[in-house]
Amino acid sequence: MSDLSAPARTAIEQCMDVSSGESVVVVTDDERRPIGEALYDAALAATDDATILQYPPGENHGEEPPAAVAAAMAAGDVFLAPTSKSLSHTRARSAATEAGARGATLPGITEDVFTTGLDADYEQIAAHCEDVLAQVADADEVRVTTDLGTDITFEAGEREWLADTGMVHDSGDFSNLPAGEVFVAPETANGRFVVDGTMMPYERLDDDQTLAFDVEDGQVVNIEDDRIAEQFADLAEEAGDVVYNLAELGIGTNVAVTDLVGSVLLDEKAAGTVHIAIGDNAGIGGDTDAPIHSDGVIQDPTVYADEEVVDLPTVERP
Repeated sequence: MSDLSAPARTAIEQCMDVSSGESVVVVTDDERRPIGEALYDAALAATDDATILQYPPGENHGEEPPAAVAAAMAAGDVFLAPTSKSLSHTRARSAATEAGARGATLPGITEDVFTTGLDADYEQIAAHCEDVLAQVADADEVRVTTDLGTDITFEAGEREWLADTGMVHDSGDFSNLPAGEVFVAPETANGRFVVDGTMMPYERLDDDQTLAFDVEDGQVVNIEDDRIAEQFADLAEEAGDVVYNLAELGIGTNVAVTDLVGSVLLDEKAAGTVHIAIGDNAGIGGDTDAPIHSDGVIQDPTVYADEEVVDLPTVERP
């Protein structure tokens, strides 16, 4: 049996709870086909109604998939999307869950992350999510600081904090896999954040490397990295300033992630970390439609909810 078989079964059986007679759609691309095939095989063991679709990889996270793929995602009972670029924050994903499909995206997933990241106790992860959610959900302001210079304050306003537990059992439910975070699309934010963990296009940053961003009234107004600044400037030429939207504040709750490996999908879930995203957030409770959603992982943060320190789940890291 393939090394991908066990995590595929975990995804289909434990996370998605697929039952006989349900329709499952696996969406993958040319670079992630082995993972897509493993999920398809696991789905066929649970139901006789399984489909796999493959398309060329997109250029940016948050880019819409082909129309036929979007239609298939919305037509099934369950969808899983192991793809090179994230479908999490796309209209296709949100339309599918609004139509009643329950689904999981696995953006940027690698075979190593797939085999290790799904080796987790999702009931424990869900409990950590509930604990963090209880501390932040009603706060007027959430502030994040670090010794490296992060000091930024978020206001959720009327937008709801959400939990990504990995347990996708009810109609319309959605999760990333691997899972484990509490997050919000804030109405506004002000301050500075300094990424020292993982961010594309660099993946895992070097020990002495940081990426700094200044935020005013919910917009990134300064990027202290030429490569990322150029990436966003190029996108802004076509899409406008929506690409600079401060899109998300997330708090990692997955205590099975003991080290950052350079995969945003996995690293943003690491317990005791924070991630802040720029760009699109229409799929997670915001109202900004942008062609990119770029997360930066921040290590060793202190998080305050209305000036009270939030108790974060943590693990010992190398």
